Amino acid sequence: MTKVKYTPADDATCGWFHLSQPRVARPALQGSRTARWVVVGAGFTGLAAARQLALNFPDDEIVLIEAQEVGYGASGRNAGFAIDLPHDIGADDYIGDIKTAKISMELNLTGQSILKDLVEKHRIECQFRLCGKYQAAIEDRGIGVLDAYRRGLDKLGQEYQMIEEKDLPSHIGTHFYRKALFTPGTALIQPAALVKGLADTLPANVTLYENTPITEVEYGDKTVLIHKTGRIVADKLLLTNNAFAMSFGFLTGRMLPIFTYGSLTRPLTPDEQARLGGKPYWGVIPADPFGTTLRRTTDNRLLVRNSFSFNADGRSQQKYLQRFKERHKESFERRFPMLPEVNFEYTWGGSLALSRNHMAHFGQLATNVYGALCCNGLGVTRGTVTGTLLADWLAGKKSHLIDFLLASPGPNKNPPEPILSAGVNMNLLWGQCRAGKES
Repeated sequence: MTKVKYTPADDATCGWFHLSQPRVARPALQGSRTARWVVVGAGFTGLAAARQLALNFPDDEIVLIEAQEVGYGASGRNAGFAIDLPHDIGADDYIGDIKTAKISMELNLTGQSILKDLVEKHRIECQFRLCGKYQAAIEDRGIGVLDAYRRGLDKLGQEYQMIEEKDLPSHIGTHFYRKALFTPGTALIQPAALVKGLADTLPANVTLYENTPITEVEYGDKTVLIHKTGRIVADKLLLTNNAFAMSFGFLTGRMLPIFTYGSLTRPLTPDEQARLGGKPYWGVIPADPFGTTLRRTTDNRLLVRNSFSFNADGRSQQKYLQRFKERHKESFERRFPMLPEVNFEYTWGGSLALSRNHMAHFGQLATNVYGALCCNGLGVTRGTVTGTLLADWLAGKKSHLIDFLLASPGPNKNPPEPILSAGVNMNLLWGQCRAGKES
C-alpha cells in the first residue's frame, strides 16, 4: 500500500474562483465502489480524459475524482491564456527544431479547438475571446527576446505584428513598454469559469466526486484507492493530477511544483477606463519568463501575475501571499500610474508542474495505470489535448500526435534534497532579479 503523502490544499482567495458563476459541488464519495475507469484529478486534463473516455466507451461508467472543488485548484488559478504557438525557451529563436515546433503547435491548436467547440456547444460563460496576445518588453534583453522570437515565427510561417512604443498605448493603455510582439491566435479565458462549465457538462456516464482526496493506493491487476469513508476498486486508473502523481508513487523526483501568484483589481469605473484607454480586453505576457503577466478582463478588471516559489509538497503557503501582493502593487503602479486609486480585491497562488527538460509524461505508468502529466505551464491547451488523446489511445485509436507524445523521454530526474530546493530557489531568485523592470 502506497500512502499518499500530499494532497492538494490551495488558498481560499482565488479571484477567478469567487467571481465565476457559483455552482453546487458534486457530493464526495461515501463508502466503497468499483469502476472500470477511474480518473484522479478534475482539472483541464482530467476533465478532457473523462469526457473522451465516456465518448469512446459509452456503455462504461467513468469515475472522476477531485480532491477539492472543481475550479478551486490549479486549473482555475492560471492567467487564462489558451496559447496556440510553441515557445521553446531553450532554443535561440524560441522555436527550435521546426518539425517538433509544428507538432507542438498542432497539439496546442487541437486543445484550443476542443475547448472552443465545448464552450460554444454548451454555452459556457467563461469570457472566451480569441483575441491574441502581446509579448512585451522594456529592457534591452527583453527586446532581444522579441527579435529572436520574430525570427522563429518567420521560420515557422506564423503571422505576427511588431508594435513600437508610440503605438502600444492604443492597444493596452499603458506607456510602460518599449516594444511588443502581437500574435493573433491566443484565446483568453476566465479559467475557473471554464473548468466549472466543463465539469457541469460532462457526459451522463461520467460520475464526478468532489472533495474526495485519495489517501492510500494499492497497485496490482486492479488498483485500490482509499479515501476517507471507503475505497474505489478500479480496473484502469488514469492519473491527471500533475505533480501530485509523485505522491502516488510515479515520476518521483522528476517534477517541480512551482507556484506563481496573481492579483486581480476591483472593476474600473467608467472614468478609470477612459484614463487607461486601449482595447477593452487584452493579455500581455513578458518577454522575460520571470517578468509580469497582465490582463484586462471583459469585466474591466486588471490582473497582475508575477513572483514564484518552490513548494515541494505542491500545497499553498500563506506566508507568500502578502509578500507578493506588495510586489504586485509595485508592478501595477509602474505600469498604470493613471490609476492611483485602484486596489486589488484578490491575491492568490497557483501551481505549475514543471520538469527541468521541459518534457511531459504521456502513456503507461504501471499495470493498468496511465497518466498525462507535467504540462510545463501550458495546462489549458496541452492538458486538454493530452487528456483527450490519452483516452483515445486507451480506446485503440492511432494518430501521429499520439505517436509523438508516446515517444517523449518524459521528465528527467531532479537532484536530491537539499540540493534541489537550494538550486531551484536560487534560480527563482536570480531570475526575478534579472528580470529588472519587467518584473
